[in-house]
Amino acid sequence: MKDLYQQLENEQIGKIRLNEPLSKHTTMKIGGPADIFVEPNSIESLEKTVRLIREANVPFRVIGRGSNLLVNDEGIRGVVIKLGKGINHLEIEDEILRVGAGYPMVPLATIMSKKGYAGFEFAGGIPGSVGGAVYMNAGAHGSDISQIIIEARVLYPDGTLKWVSKEELNYSYRTSALQFDNGICVEAKFQLTKGDSEKIYADMQSFKDYRHSTQPYDMPCAGSIFRNPLPQHSGKLIEDAGLKGYKIGGAQISELHANFIVNAGGATAENVRDLIAFIKNTISDKNAIDLHTEIEIILPQESN
Repeated sequence: MKDLYQQLENEQIGKIRLNEPLSKHTTMKIGGPADIFVEPNSIESLEKTVRLIREANVPFRVIGRGSNLLVNDEGIRGVVIKLGKGINHLEIEDEILRVGAGYPMVPLATIMSKKGYAGFEFAGGIPGSVGGAVYMNAGAHGSDISQIIIEARVLYPDGTLKWVSKEELNYSYRTSALQFDNGICVEAKFQLTKGDSEKIYADMQSFKDYRHSTQPYDMPCAGSIFRNPLPQHSGKLIEDAGLKGYKIGGAQISELHANFIVNAGGATAENVRDLIAFIKNTISDKNAIDLHTEIEIILPQESN
């Protein structure tokens, strides 16, 4: 591991840290250390990083803003690559937006709406980054990434870097092909529409305000915990079961929105996992419905 760290340092690929606490990089503020933590300063640096990791036969995992992620308390062995400031380019031409995977969704939605480009209004309250949104087909308010994406540039574990069409991404509810082939979205192109900037911004802001008034983003959380078992909604099922406010350790079902688990203070990943299991068992017993998590849960010793 020390040899790999030195190789990465020599390549000057960006920020590199040993034993970096991942609680600093998840919105739930939970997670043990990564053996090596890397934040590449460009797509080219990301390519070099993945190549060196594969040559060293070391496991690795890619994260964005950590908004849909529960990292175990023991941390992650190997390398954690964060797509952030080095991969956050943005350009728009003829209503086509090209943007890096590290660009955060909320500022992106705000900027596009102020410039009079429609399409990203739904993302005004989504706390993740573009790469994560493409990966999981993030959505809200009746829209999602699949409705505006043209193609994504994807880096595969074998080093292949190529543009992948919307059709090849095989989108469905909160799902894409990237979740099955370990593809890393490094940038994407979106089809937007020029319109009235005041109306577009007002629509975006109303969506953002609604999310902030109905969801507990003032507390450390990971977004919606469960997928909706349509036509049912997980939050309503959990609320109707009388579970709002229920706690295990420092993990609590939000009093504001029952499909959110918040870190009420000192929560561990084990607390959250136990609370998730309790919710699933309760809803299964009461409603004969199996809930499935929307967040990604990294278990101890799990790797690529």
